[in-house]
Amino acid sequence: MLFFKRNIFLGALVLLFTACSNKAYLFTSFHEPATDGLRMLYSYDGYTWIDTDTVLLKPAIGNQKVMRDPSMVQGPDGIYHLVWTTSWRGDNGFGYASSKDLLHWSEQKMLPVMQHEPSTVNVWAPELFYDDEGKQFIMIWASCIPGRFEKGIESDSNNHRMYVTTTRDFKSFTPAQLFLDPGFSVIDAVIVKKAKADYVLVLKDNTRPERNLKVAFSDSPLGPWRNVSAPFTDNFTEGPSVVKLGKELLIYYDSYQKKIYDAHSTTDFINFKSITGKVKVPEGHKHGTIVPVKKKDVKKFLKQVSK
Repeated sequence: MLFFKRNIFLGALVLLFTACSNKAYLFTSFHEPATDGLRMLYSYDGYTWIDTDTVLLKPAIGNQKVMRDPSMVQGPDGIYHLVWTTSWRGDNGFGYASSKDLLHWSEQKMLPVMQHEPSTVNVWAPELFYDDEGKQFIMIWASCIPGRFEKGIESDSNNHRMYVTTTRDFKSFTPAQLFLDPGFSVIDAVIVKKAKADYVLVLKDNTRPERNLKVAFSDSPLGPWRNVSAPFTDNFTEGPSVVKLGKELLIYYDSYQKKIYDAHSTTDFINFKSITGKVKVPEGHKHGTIVPVKKKDVKKFLKQVSK
């Protein structure tokens, strides 16, 4: 009897903690063909996502003027910073804008991070990470420079490596440099902080026939990265997004051949468990970044969107 009473008590505590938690999550999003602009999902538990069904920022820069792969972080001052892919090919940088409330945005700017490499084919899927120890924003992206690296069976114009720049104010930036060359074409990399001096990089091996997700490890968010793992997903997967829920981390990703959003959970990035049946992601959602925020800020945002 004491055992059952103890379980009931612990269950009640869990429910009370969930109800009182001030945490919530935003998930940047876009819909194909990516010409409409920035969308946003929200969640109070990290498992069930709801679409605000509102375009928050229409793309206005770049050769193609699209908004793909929107990545967002919230700085220590509460300001949201957003970067995105502006074109499939032809641009030497990616888009940037900032906002205090997700509704009113600064003027869109092109950050020409690869202008020093005139043969660059593309600048894809920029990803923002706030380095709380270095007090700086880290931006990584995938670019292809034909003839620069060894390649697999993919064409030379599809042989990507990851590059990086850092900034403290989005006005001055460190020179772009190589961030990751794992010996194969790589895109869609995401930096995850597990603990101090303990970082994981979730990445897409974009070579044929792989096209799946792997992880690598480092004691710094700037690398070097080591021990690239075997794939933990099926082939034809991309766009990982990670959310930390206590000791558990959920990795969402786009299974684009199955036309669904899949998810795995892990505590150590060594053992992975499929939890696709436990999560709910709105149809049409394409990959972005999951941002932990305060629940009151989400409620305020939703109230403004509904006006």
